[in-house]
Amino acid sequence: MTKIEVRNIFKIFGPKPQRWMDTARTDIDKDEFFVKTGHTLGLRNISLSIEEGSLYVIMGLSGSGKSTLLRHFNRLIEPTSGHILVDDSDVVGLSKGALETFRQQKMSMVFQRFGLFPHCTVLENVAYGLKVQGVGRAERARRGLQWLDQVGLSGLENQYPHQLSGGMQQRVGLARALATDAEILLMDEAFSALDPLIRHEMQDQLLQLQGQLNKTIVFITHDLDEALRLGNRIAILKDGELVQEGTPEDILLTPANDYVQSFLQDVNRGKALNAAHACSAPSLTLTMRSKPASALKRLADLGFEYAAVLDGKRLAGVLTREDAERAALEGARDIARHVGDMASVPATAGLDEVLAHLLKSTKPLAVTDENDEFLGLMSRSKVVELVTPAIEGSPDVPVDGAPKSAVESKAA
Repeated sequence: MTKIEVRNIFKIFGPKPQRWMDTARTDIDKDEFFVKTGHTLGLRNISLSIEEGSLYVIMGLSGSGKSTLLRHFNRLIEPTSGHILVDDSDVVGLSKGALETFRQQKMSMVFQRFGLFPHCTVLENVAYGLKVQGVGRAERARRGLQWLDQVGLSGLENQYPHQLSGGMQQRVGLARALATDAEILLMDEAFSALDPLIRHEMQDQLLQLQGQLNKTIVFITHDLDEALRLGNRIAILKDGELVQEGTPEDILLTPANDYVQSFLQDVNRGKALNAAHACSAPSLTLTMRSKPASALKRLADLGFEYAAVLDGKRLAGVLTREDAERAALEGARDIARHVGDMASVPATAGLDEVLAHLLKSTKPLAVTDENDEFLGLMSRSKVVELVTPAIEGSPDVPVDGAPKSAVESKAA
């Protein structure tokens, strides 16, 4: 279900923005627009949809328009043209009173530089939004303490912001935004002022809270690693225009242009991609009841050295051609007693973890889902391709030189 829908938003900064709307609709670039009009083109024809309960990341370099777009959601910035719909209600059309109520109840915001009141205690800062809503002192204190506990700051309610570290201050800001129980959380470069270690901890905290609360979160960043770690979907802006929008996998695997590709140069793909991305659907599987002669023929016909064996939908192990030959010579009724163990990894395992496993063993590696059901076999060549995309023209062979499996031969 769509929670926020942005429709054809334009923003022109300057004294007479409407005069230059027709020019903004042409393919004129941002710099030329300024030279010609004396106005700044902040956003041009932005449209996107944000699903309820998702963590949606908007990213781009400085001046790309990402923070400008975010501030349109609660009309801290007024659009020159276009509409912002929240639960099908057009924010652009709200009266002053309705907009004030909307900001108090529907959306909360977390700022880059914390935005705390230095003369107020931690608890007073957290409870500020509740005070604006007219909540009584005792209830404000109760809910404020509850959220301080949620973000790991219990016992610090009587401290002042200057007595806290940067990470602690940002936790206060996060608790303040959550205390009003708003459905939508806007986070404008909320972690960019923090040291890398604290930033990572705050990302963990946000993901943990999102798992519990299922809020709709719009998160602004200029860091693709952060975007890939947090976002269900990512929108990338350049010079006020949307250049690509999609899942983290879409961005990593099919960058729209050189601008997007430039963000990917230093990304740790091993952490951003997982086993599912390098898993190939099997072209041959056997069951525990497969007859040895039949299994051997199927392996030989396809030129495979081994195949996965299933028990229902679950992985039972692996049958090699050598073991199939042995079972046939013994006159076994089925292959059950000749099935060997097969290592497996969950589909969610990062490719860095998978690569470490593959480098330690030449044996086939299966991929399973959350119910331990078999999805396919790991393609070693695909892992190499995904974690080292800059290497072009390299042969598509297993990294360890092992015989190709029923999947690897198919993929190659």
